[in-house]
Amino acid sequence: MKIEPAASLRGDVAVPGVKGISQRAVLLAAIADGESEIRGFGHAEDTDVAMTAVRALGAGVDETPEGTIVVKGCGLRGLRPSDGSIDCQNAGTVLRLLSGILAGQPGRFVLTGDESLSSRDHERVAIPLRAMGAHVETTNGSAPVTIAGGRLRPITYSLPMASAQVKSAVLLAGLLAEAGPTTVVEPASTRDHTERLLSSLGVRVESRGGRISVWPVERLPPLTVEIAGDFSSAAPFLVAGALLADSEVRVHHVNVNPTRTAFLGVLERMGARVAVFGRGSIGGEPVATVAVNAAPLVATDIRPGEVSNLIDELPLFALLAANAHGDSVLSGAAELRAKETDRIEAVVDGLRNLGAHIRATEDGFVVRGVPARLRGGTIDARGDHRIAILGAVAGLLSREGVEVEGAESVAVSFPGFYDLLELLAVRGIPPEDTRE
Repeated sequence: MKIEPAASLRGDVAVPGVKGISQRAVLLAAIADGESEIRGFGHAEDTDVAMTAVRALGAGVDETPEGTIVVKGCGLRGLRPSDGSIDCQNAGTVLRLLSGILAGQPGRFVLTGDESLSSRDHERVAIPLRAMGAHVETTNGSAPVTIAGGRLRPITYSLPMASAQVKSAVLLAGLLAEAGPTTVVEPASTRDHTERLLSSLGVRVESRGGRISVWPVERLPPLTVEIAGDFSSAAPFLVAGALLADSEVRVHHVNVNPTRTAFLGVLERMGARVAVFGRGSIGGEPVATVAVNAAPLVATDIRPGEVSNLIDELPLFALLAANAHGDSVLSGAAELRAKETDRIEAVVDGLRNLGAHIRATEDGFVVRGVPARLRGGTIDARGDHRIAILGAVAGLLSREGVEVEGAESVAVSFPGFYDLLELLAVRGIPPEDTRE
């Protein structure tokens, strides 16, 4: 797919519901009592697989004509092994969080995934679950993952690296422990969607000074939850709006959980004109409208302590940096090399092919910004939805357009992305356009 240059981005949009909350809500609804209702579910390959997984484990899942997901739960320890393995496809969140839930269920379960998911490290979840008493086997550290559920004991576990997925897996297992509390100690703050959902269900959860504790429960009540727009899905429109002259973009009904919106701070310190207004709360999560106008940008550095709350937006940061005045540096982001692809290599190779001045380091990249349109060309998404989105936004900012190889991979997180991008794009740009 070729993305043609645009003069600006103008208009109002809403984006699909938060992927991580959608997945968590379905998984928790599967072990709740009675029928749960989930409104604003963010349909994508990575979220729909959560519904497929819990169906295979015995939960009932339907969708009303109005788009509400209705889950008939099996009860706290009511999930049962399927006839075969549970295919988590490319959804690392589903595999890891489900591992925590299954660790306390009776029976033997096998979790598999696609080639990308099967190449990622799942020992990072298996290690704490084994410490709780679960029998967990990985395949050379990766998937398939086999879990023989049983009686769990509470632990205090210090994460070797910040990870909301590992934290959540341990906390969910803690719901099923024989006593409490189960505590996770974080080296840096990560997304707290799991803690917020559990608290909304009446679970005792405490978070103090990087220590998050959960107490076991006898049952979970059914969920009734509404999910606001995913900030990571809003981010590409904010980046394009910040960089394309005469742009004005407003993304409505966006989840602005502070563990998700560190990227707004990056945009602001680079000089983007950002506004957040109409604040409210939905399902225990903050929500607002986020607007951005184009402005000249300056370079900035992202240090290791910031990475965990920016991880999904770091490819887009590279594009911002390529168009800013000065040199920008990302460090402490080695985890990018263990995503759907090596995102450091994919970002650097892809943007360099389009004319950006960028080089890789072991744990990040260095960018020399030139506030002018990229040349354009071809970018290989390498099967990674974040790289496909990066290439599409780069196409708007280019002189010649960008051919995105593997453009269909955006369906993992944002099936309607290209349609919304086209809706906002104002065409007809001079090839000499510059922000110098």
